[in-house]
Amino acid sequence: MPVGKPVFNQSDPTEFVFRAFTTATEFQVLLFLLFLLLYLMILCGNTAIIWVVCTHSTLRTPMYFFLSNLSFLEICYTTVVVPLMLSNILGAQKPISLAGCGAQMFFFVTLGSTDCFLLAIMAYDRYVAICHPLHYTLILTRELCTQMLGGALGLALFLSLQLTALIFTLPFCGHHQEINHFLCDVPPVLRLACADIRVHQAVLYVVSILVLTIPFLLICVSYVFITCAILSIRSAEGRRRAFSTCSSQLTVVLLQYGCCSLVYLRPRSSTSEDEDRQIALVYTFVTPLLNPLIYTLRNKDVKGALRSAIIRKAASDAN
Repeated sequence: MPVGKPVFNQSDPTEFVFRAFTTATEFQVLLFLLFLLLYLMILCGNTAIIWVVCTHSTLRTPMYFFLSNLSFLEICYTTVVVPLMLSNILGAQKPISLAGCGAQMFFFVTLGSTDCFLLAIMAYDRYVAICHPLHYTLILTRELCTQMLGGALGLALFLSLQLTALIFTLPFCGHHQEINHFLCDVPPVLRLACADIRVHQAVLYVVSILVLTIPFLLICVSYVFITCAILSIRSAEGRRRAFSTCSSQLTVVLLQYGCCSLVYLRPRSSTSEDEDRQIALVYTFVTPLLNPLIYTLRNKDVKGALRSAIIRKAASDAN
């Protein structure tokens, strides 16, 4: 088959199967329950944030607009991966078609890229709120917030479409290919191609720099200005609270960008498929679970809104 020819018209279509985490039945059940619990916690935590922001007028500010959209992204992002992953943990490995693998990769890269861009936008939001508090609502208007969010999604869609289309023009040798991963991520699928992938690898690095390196640098610049502003606060208690909040947010940022960089920006010669799969568990489960806890549930306004909503619900049920 000529290199670069699309493989969708093959008479014997290529299928992929994900490598099992373990073949021991007792460990399969344990992993299934663990991942299911984490997934449900991600759904509940992020849904609670969306619900409380949408139902409380006091939370209709740029910060909570971005937080609710981050939560929506986290729900979609994990839902693209986890249900299929859970279905493959128990019992026989179920194959996924070439088109199905391409669709999962497209949505995973789109949502993951939008997530990275949104974290940079949220860092800018915090910069404006802390360094220019009197002009916060004048700078971050509803229209600008919507434009930034739309721009992040549009850029992510463009990059993901180009990358996914480029990868799935590669030929894959054989009918049944095993992916050493739990999803159709870019690096493990590239490894299965029976063609020269140097150009594809270069494109992946360029996309990774645009999605990971540039937003991370913008976040660092924002937090440098934020740190300078915090140091000028006269109250020691105020400085302590501000640093505590910023350090928690930076922990999530470092986890997200650090783990993704290890998978997508490391030279191919120094990467391990097993390591990539383990690292991917962090940005699939850990950061979507930490985001609602760190960005919102530690926030007194959101906690107060949740508390009042629960009290109102309990009172209405009692009546």
